[in-house]
Amino acid sequence: MADVLVETAVANWEPRFCSNGVEVSDYARITKDLEHWDDWCAAWCAGAEVHLELAEAALSGGHSLSAGEFFARAATYFHFGKFLFVHDPDQAKAAHARAVDALNRATPLFVPPGRREEIDFEGSKMVALFRTPNTVGPHPTVILIPGLDSTKEEFREIERAFLDRGMATFSLDGPGQGEAEWTLAIRPEWDRVGEVVIDHLETMTDVDTSRLGVWGVSLGGLYAARMAASDLPIKGTISLAGPYNMGASWANLNPLTRHAFQVRSFSSTPEEAEKRAWDMTLEGHTQKITTPLLVIMGKRDRLFPWQDGERLASEARGESELLLLEEGNHGGANVIYRHRPQGADWMAQRLQVTSVA
Repeated sequence: MADVLVETAVANWEPRFCSNGVEVSDYARITKDLEHWDDWCAAWCAGAEVHLELAEAALSGGHSLSAGEFFARAATYFHFGKFLFVHDPDQAKAAHARAVDALNRATPLFVPPGRREEIDFEGSKMVALFRTPNTVGPHPTVILIPGLDSTKEEFREIERAFLDRGMATFSLDGPGQGEAEWTLAIRPEWDRVGEVVIDHLETMTDVDTSRLGVWGVSLGGLYAARMAASDLPIKGTISLAGPYNMGASWANLNPLTRHAFQVRSFSSTPEEAEKRAWDMTLEGHTQKITTPLLVIMGKRDRLFPWQDGERLASEARGESELLLLEEGNHGGANVIYRHRPQGADWMAQRLQVTSVA
């Protein structure tokens, strides 16, 4: 019999995994015989190896498009192996390194291709994947912000929604995320993070910094709202499934999520982690949001109550809209068709995109 952590994972994560690049048949095959959480990371890494082999075979045959797809899928599987596997840092770091390597190999093979961008920050680095649509630049650009356990390796399908509508994407690993998670702690001050990121974007000649948008999911939805509340040149913000105050939802979070927050906030104890979770708040910031804001929440979100999104949308002082998904779970992963294209269309209007790739 599977332990409770595996049961929780298998029962709840399939929509998220499969809406972000995991094949449905792979999800079933990889998880069907899992009984212990300690085996989770290794099982997903084994699944990733299958796609690495397919990528190498495609490269050898001169099929670069297929190779890029296989490398990207391998990166996603390695990522999902380690994304909440924080109790075994050695396994997690090894899987993450494989995810980064696979994505780096995929990036130049994408259509449209991408490139890696590194940003110096507090003695460490934040890393992003930048992709442009098949239009003449400089391009309106959307900064994509992960949450507590997501990273840029999970964002191919999200990128596609914006790229197809003529916007460039900048998929960012910020503090506590992906390539920065072991050197930069989670923090609420995303006005400062955003300032550094936008300063970097201003050095990139293929970015139109007069047309910048921000999209964030889960805890990244809170980060996106904090950026919107700051004095940054942002023309539109989408907050998907973000908390209003993470501390208020702490008791409802599953043990894996609480432990991941403890590790990625560099907290020494669960009690310290809970205290820091209360710092992850929009209190005192929402009324500073004067630019267009779209808030997306699922009524069946088990992590953060949909009323958090309703409160954010109602307190913002500019144009704001709440897209409430009646059947939506956390991140709306089970009803992607009801918000991903709609959100991309909304952003294209706010960034005044008139041509489509």
